[in-house]
Amino acid sequence: MKRIVGVADMIVSNNVQESIVTYSLGSCIGLVIYDPAVQVGGLLHYMLPDSKIDRDKAVIRPFMFADTGIPRLFKSAYKLGAKKQRIKIFVAGGAEILDQKGFFNIGKRNYMALRKIFMKNKVLIDKEQVGGNVNRTVRLDIGTGDIFIKTSGSKEEKV
Repeated sequence: MKRIVGVADMIVSNNVQESIVTYSLGSCIGLVIYDPAVQVGGLLHYMLPDSKIDRDKAVIRPFMFADTGIPRLFKSAYKLGAKKQRIKIFVAGGAEILDQKGFFNIGKRNYMALRKIFMKNKVLIDKEQVGGNVNRTVRLDIGTGDIFIKTSGSKEEKV
């Protein structure tokens, strides 16, 4: 069964029959985490680096921002038995689709916010596909932990 993670959304699962997917990651970041020992995985699709720009919106939609969404992703996985030391991490997105001259640098700022949070919490990224100017679709199979990525105009490939 396929479950779709929308923009500013998150899904965490331990259902080995599920596949979690998010579409059209441009400047947004898709953060995939997976603990192979307990087959728990999650996917967060966040739009902006910092909730300080709109605290009220962050309360209503915490998955919109890196600083409010990332901790919730990990905590939700921990509730299903995942352990920090076993979690594998994949990051995708952070492109400059509509801002190719780099005026706003939303993609880069989104990625840097993630790196800052990870550095503070001593979390390492296992694999990533970030930057550039292409949209990406990311899919995680909960039963296997396999991660697949598709960029505009290409076939889906296993990471």
